[in-house]
Amino acid sequence: MLSFVYYWIFLLVPLPWLVRYFAPPQRISRMGVRVPFGKRLRACNPGESLTRSTARKSASLVLPIIIWLLLLTAAARPQWLQPPITRDLPTRDLLLLVDLSGSMQAEDFTNAAGEKVDRLTAVKEVLGDFLVRREGDRVGLVVFGDAPFLQAPFSTDLNLSRQLLDETAIGMAGPRTAFGDAIGLGVNLFEQSDAPAKTIIALTDGNDTKSQVPPIEAARIAEEREIRIHTVAIGDPTSVGEEKLDEETLRSVAQSSGGSYFFAGDREQLAGIYDQLDQIETREVSILSYQPRSDLFFWPLLLALLISFCHRGFPILMQSRRENKLQPPSSVRVDPITGKLEIVQ
Repeated sequence: MLSFVYYWIFLLVPLPWLVRYFAPPQRISRMGVRVPFGKRLRACNPGESLTRSTARKSASLVLPIIIWLLLLTAAARPQWLQPPITRDLPTRDLLLLVDLSGSMQAEDFTNAAGEKVDRLTAVKEVLGDFLVRREGDRVGLVVFGDAPFLQAPFSTDLNLSRQLLDETAIGMAGPRTAFGDAIGLGVNLFEQSDAPAKTIIALTDGNDTKSQVPPIEAARIAEEREIRIHTVAIGDPTSVGEEKLDEETLRSVAQSSGGSYFFAGDREQLAGIYDQLDQIETREVSILSYQPRSDLFFWPLLLALLISFCHRGFPILMQSRRENKLQPPSSVRVDPITGKLEIVQ
C-alpha cells in the first residue's frame, strides 16, 4: 500500500494563493500609445479581449499548479509498504533429559503398529511427535547413562533436535544411570539462557546409581534458578536392583522444582503424558515484525522536472529554432586572389 511519512506537507497546498493574496505583485506602469478611437475599438467587441485574456491566464496556471502539487508530494516522502515480515521469538527454553542406560532395552512397549519395541524406541516415537508441537520454543537434548552428555544445544530447529534424538542408542552413554548429574548439566546449560520460561523434561526408567550430585539436591538448585522440572517414569515399578524404578525420588524432584510427576507404563500412557504437558507448558508467542518500505519521492520529483522543462525550456528551444530559420540563406563564393571558398551571409 502507498503511505506518506509527512502527511502535514499537504497543508501547504494553498500557500501560493495565500502569498499572492497577502503579498500581491508590484504593479509597474508602462508607456502606452493613446489613440482617439480606442473606446470605439473596444465597443466593437467588448467581450472578446477579456475572454481571451482570462482563458490564456487560466491555461498558464495549470502547469505551475501541477508542478507545485508534485513537489509537495515528493516532500511528503511517499513510500510503498511491502507485506510485513514476522518472526516468532522463542519464549521458552525446553531441555529434554533422556535416559540411555541398559535398562531402556526392555521390550515392554508397543509402537503405533502394535509391535513390541524397547522403551527407548517408544520414547523416540512419542517424543518426536511432541517435539513437532513445540514450534516457537528452543529445544535442547541431553542424554545420560554413566555420565550426562549434550546431544543437541538449544535451537529452534526442531527437525535437527528430532534427528539427533533418533540417532541415540541404548548404552552409548554407559549402562548405569547418572540422573542427578544430568539435572546439574541442564542447570548449567540454562546459565546462558535469557528466555522467560525454562523447563526440563526428564525421562528415566531407573534409580540413580552413578551421580555425584543427588537428584533432589540438583532439583533444589534448579528451583532457585527458576527452572521447572517435569519427571516421566518409564518402566516397571516392581523391578528390583539397578533397574528399580525410584518413583519417590522422581516425585520429589518434580515437587522440589515446581514441576509434575508422571508414570508411563505403556505407550498410550506415555502419549497421554505429552498431551498433559502440552496443556501445562502452553506456548506463548512473542512476534517480532518488520515492514519493508521503499521510497518513491524521486518519481514525482522527476515528473515535476520534466513538466517544468516542457513548460519553460521547450518554448525557448522552439523560439531559437524559429530565429535560425529567419536568418538569410548563406552563399558560397570563390576568392579570385586566394582561390579559397568563402561563405557570404
